[in-house]
Amino acid sequence: MSRLTGKNVLITGASSGIGQAIAIRFAREGANVAINYRGPSGGAEETRAMAEEAGSGKHLIIQADVADEGQVSEMFRYVLGEWPQLDVLINNAGIQKPSPSHEIEASDFDRILAVNLRGPFLCSREAIRHFLARGEGGVILNNSSVHEVIPKPKYLSYSVSKGGLENLTKSLALEYAGHGIRVNAVGPGAVVTPINSAWINNPKAKAEVESHIPMSRAAAAAEIASVFAFLASDEASYITGQTLFACGGLTLYPEFRVAWSSGE
Repeated sequence: MSRLTGKNVLITGASSGIGQAIAIRFAREGANVAINYRGPSGGAEETRAMAEEAGSGKHLIIQADVADEGQVSEMFRYVLGEWPQLDVLINNAGIQKPSPSHEIEASDFDRILAVNLRGPFLCSREAIRHFLARGEGGVILNNSSVHEVIPKPKYLSYSVSKGGLENLTKSLALEYAGHGIRVNAVGPGAVVTPINSAWINNPKAKAEVESHIPMSRAAAAAEIASVFAFLASDEASYITGQTLFACGGLTLYPEFRVAWSSGE
């Protein structure tokens, strides 16, 4: 399948997990991918090597902290210096840190919102400026979470950031729909990625997590990447302002699988 042949795509936080899977899937579908990372470059280099194996496009790596306005501007300058245009932005970078809400450090709250919400704003603003200047539209996709609608105790900062990301998605989609710019989000549930290693590598914890999922299993990162590929493609040309939940049924109120509320 080559739905994205020749498209130039920037993916933030693409050195591991879902971001890495997106880069590989998009390369396989014919896209050129720019792989953003923040820390050591090893993961980004690995992602680029796998993208090159998956597709024949021109793949870049670029270091930047998406929460830093200057670094975001420089990242876009670099990408647009290498490519004549950008077609798709994927705001994937995200972090979380568990803590009882009454014990959250303000600095941790600020950092999580800076990466998870300020980052997508800064990157989207740069992408939209470019899309408007070239007058040919574009696509922005945000990696959200089921926790944009499901509360997550001990992860207040993360849940707040994803709730904000839902409104960012809808607001930008509405404001720029008339310019051919589509803005959507994907809402994963439990996914087998490094950020979830605490329960993935603990059989008891993994079983507990999966017991709450109607489909009884966590997703592979590649399954989430396929949803991003669909939304980036022309097959989704009439979809904007939506969050597509890829969650195995977590948003279906799984505790109601048994009709305990009506006594049946």
